[in-house]
Amino acid sequence: MTEFGMIEEAVGALPETIAKRVGPVQVRLEAEPGFGSQWRRTEEGLEVTVATGSVEEHDAALEVLLCVGQALWEVTTPAEREEWLRVIGEEIEAGVEGEIDEDALGEKRALLGGQVSAASRRRLLRYAGASFASTVAEYVHSRWHEVTVREGPEHLPEEWLRKRWQMMERWFPH
Repeated sequence: MTEFGMIEEAVGALPETIAKRVGPVQVRLEAEPGFGSQWRRTEEGLEVTVATGSVEEHDAALEVLLCVGQALWEVTTPAEREEWLRVIGEEIEAGVEGEIDEDALGEKRALLGGQVSAASRRRLLRYAGASFASTVAEYVHSRWHEVTVREGPEHLPEEWLRKRWQMMERWFPH
């Protein structure tokens, strides 16, 4: 299977409710190593550019899904954002230290790194956006094919992951 084929499968797993919010997803592949990924809104929908040079095809597809999650965060409703903030607040209050991926974990650690950052609304929203985007990516990933839940102190415990995915299913049903 080509890189593009796997990316097409991942994008094809997007629930219609997500696709309607972000618009058609167009993917550009960039062979430049170290480029990373980025997205931008266009008149046609969402354009995602992903580096493929030294990246495995599955990882490139996950990068596309992460970009879709980031773009989706930008168009969430105020009620959805408040509910998301409530859920991640409950996780923090329960002492959940882990997260769904490394980027969200880094933002969570930055948020909880001290009294000043913990009180920062801007820092909270950065963490909320990162955790939301990663959760969307993994939610769609689980629709695309079977996934394994990672365990350990740096990972989101299964009960909290389930709670997030139930929210995704309610907001973005198949």
